[in-house]
Amino acid sequence: MFTYDLCLAWNWEYDADFVKLLNTVCRAKNLALLKITPANIAQSLQLLSEQRIGFRTFFDRASEVDTRFIPLINWVRENRIYSINSHERAVRACDKALMHPDLIHGGLYVPYTIILPSYEVQPEISPVDLSPLGGDFTIKPAHGSGGDGVMIKATSWNQVVTMRREHPADKYLLQAHITPRKLDTRSAWFRVIYCTGKIYPCWWHGKHYVYAPVTKEEQDQYGLSPLNEAAEKIARISGLDLFSTEIAYTPEGLFVVVDYVNDPIDLRLRSKAIDGVPDDIVNDITSRIVDLVLAHL
Repeated sequence: MFTYDLCLAWNWEYDADFVKLLNTVCRAKNLALLKITPANIAQSLQLLSEQRIGFRTFFDRASEVDTRFIPLINWVRENRIYSINSHERAVRACDKALMHPDLIHGGLYVPYTIILPSYEVQPEISPVDLSPLGGDFTIKPAHGSGGDGVMIKATSWNQVVTMRREHPADKYLLQAHITPRKLDTRSAWFRVIYCTGKIYPCWWHGKHYVYAPVTKEEQDQYGLSPLNEAAEKIARISGLDLFSTEIAYTPEGLFVVVDYVNDPIDLRLRSKAIDGVPDDIVNDITSRIVDLVLAHL
């Protein structure tokens, strides 16, 4: 049996550049990398079941949206393989309804939120008092990303009733809008990436979603060190090795965690896409992932 050092499961075409970088770093460290994709998942599962191949560590960037990879997740669990962002922790961390109270108990500020049961569990619910949410509010499912099933400027209970049917199996969150303060000419809204203890705080343009790394000078000038502290707390609460979060710095001086945990994170290169992650950050993340693999061999 040939045993690989790392298995990467991936299925998003835009991960190709990240995969090339990971492959390069693995080769430099004399690590054998197994890449499992939709094209070879069936064959790979067969080889694993026949004990013709195996691997020591695992990184999943596919099963969230492709059920064909679930048997691979099960194999990893049954064989007690070390996983970067283990499936169990990732599933919990990506449930906003579960993370909301966890973050509060962890000492973090979050938007005022009303959590509703799924439509399948409770089709009919009595109207709730929406006044604490302000004039308009956001309706979002507990799972998912990219705006799917989200209404940004909701104003009525009827809209809540309609949106709950879009993802009937999911719980829904009704959240008050958070307005960031202005720091000179920029809105104090940030996307912060965490990777194995290293934190990459970035300005996050609310309309165009363009990363701009926060410099050490800016962090000192504006007092932005709580961004790092919040990311560290989320890492402890979630148990994840790699994730991103969105944080707004409000006029009241609060750092409010607005988008709790994103996993898997978008690792497109800025050199290839205007809204991608700066190349040097992706390169650093890749090296840190490989170092994590080495630490668990």
